[in-house]
Amino acid sequence: MSPDGAGPVLQPLGIAVALPAGGVEVSADLVSPESPWAFAGLAHGAGAGYRHPFLTGFADALAQAGVATLRFNFPYVEAGRRMPGPAAHAVLTWTAVHAALVEHAAGRPVAAIGKSYGGRMASMAAAEGAIDPSGLVYLGYPLHPPGSPDKARTAHLPDVPQPQLFVEGTHDPFIDPHEQLEEAVASCRDAEVVWIEGGGHSFEVKGRKRPAGEIAAELAPLVADWLRARHSGAGPV
Repeated sequence: MSPDGAGPVLQPLGIAVALPAGGVEVSADLVSPESPWAFAGLAHGAGAGYRHPFLTGFADALAQAGVATLRFNFPYVEAGRRMPGPAAHAVLTWTAVHAALVEHAAGRPVAAIGKSYGGRMASMAAAEGAIDPSGLVYLGYPLHPPGSPDKARTAHLPDVPQPQLFVEGTHDPFIDPHEQLEEAVASCRDAEVVWIEGGGHSFEVKGRKRPAGEIAAELAPLVADWLRARHSGAGPV
């Protein structure tokens, strides 16, 4: 935001991604407080880009908690397409973003956070060993398409070696029935779920209309606390 130290600083960046058909560059924003104690990649959902209000609100609130974020586009969004490209392209994007963050972090913890699709792609990258974050946070993990619990996207989750936090709305159609998600979480090496009562897939609550950025900002403290708890001595006292 402001370069005078009054708030988090936003630095637009370009991230080079080596795709099989050739290299591309995706847009990104590094949002950082004055002295961050941790960094995190922050990926958008399937139908949004890196500057969606949900992500900007979440990033600004995380900065208030001392965590810098690198929001970024996946290549299909950068190219102006609406449908996600191959999962392998998303994994390669996460790989490039994580590498850039490790450089910026200079030894401080680096996490991977994603809204819906972006979180699932981070979990796949971690399961394949393409990234090695300090922890992964999923904001509305898309367990299955709405109404199709038989098409669960969980087979790779037990292969993720890092701690995982699932932040889920109790009214999210992507995780109905809840027992299916709880079983998936139980199959992981180190994972837990935090339920947001009444929340939908983007944590909206029926009958309570609020801006997406405000909704997302309320999730940031619990995510920052979870990250801090996994790094003894990290973060502000």
